[in-house]
Amino acid sequence: MIIVATADFGVYHEVVGELRERGVAFTTVEPGDDLPERVDALITTAADRDAATGLVEHDAGVEVVTAEPGEPRRAVEAALTPLRNGGRTVVGVDPGDRPGIAVCSGGICVAAFHVPLADAVAVIEREIEDAADPVVRIGDGARLKGAGIVDALADCPVELVDETGTTPSLGTGASGMGDVLAAVNIARMEGERIERREIEPTVGELRAIKERSRERSDGRRTIDERLARRVAHGELTLEEALDEHRGEG
Repeated sequence: MIIVATADFGVYHEVVGELRERGVAFTTVEPGDDLPERVDALITTAADRDAATGLVEHDAGVEVVTAEPGEPRRAVEAALTPLRNGGRTVVGVDPGDRPGIAVCSGGICVAAFHVPLADAVAVIEREIEDAADPVVRIGDGARLKGAGIVDALADCPVELVDETGTTPSLGTGASGMGDVLAAVNIARMEGERIERREIEPTVGELRAIKERSRERSDGRRTIDERLARRVAHGELTLEEALDEHRGEG
């Protein structure tokens, strides 16, 4: 059983709302009140921690979590982790212009995101920040975009996963969910451990980048192969390449 014990009205409602949204069984008490006989995790605040933990501080089997305002999901995740037998945090990534990102713990998907490529690394790093032994599993498709994510995750184990067949068939009303569901499947598949992913862009990939630069500039400019190659390797954004090309013109 998860117990919520805090006099902070705002944090109380944030945490309770997160628990209800996930369908997690819980109960609430006032800090210092007697606790139920069976307690797996106690969620409280820094201000209420001393009063709330007085009856469980000597019980090593109770996880005590301090919730911060505005971060109910993090607190609930910390409380749920022991109930999942301490499952490892695994982040699955389906790379692309808007990567799908799935965060799994103990075999359960606990969070999912569909974000612009430029935001992907920040989202992944935030999700693994407090994890004891995280791993990021990234699909081997969209190889240039995936390589950029791999190279930016220097402080976390990364596995490259064959993503063949990971995108499911989508029914009515599921449009846009394919990347996220693929990320969930990727998270569940063991891959090859890699440190970096060196990719040499193909002629077709460079041509596509140059065509995108012309479209982005409304037909006024097309960057050269040198700049296109730097974009492919993640050294420049397309906008930065266009600015540099403009300065050379």
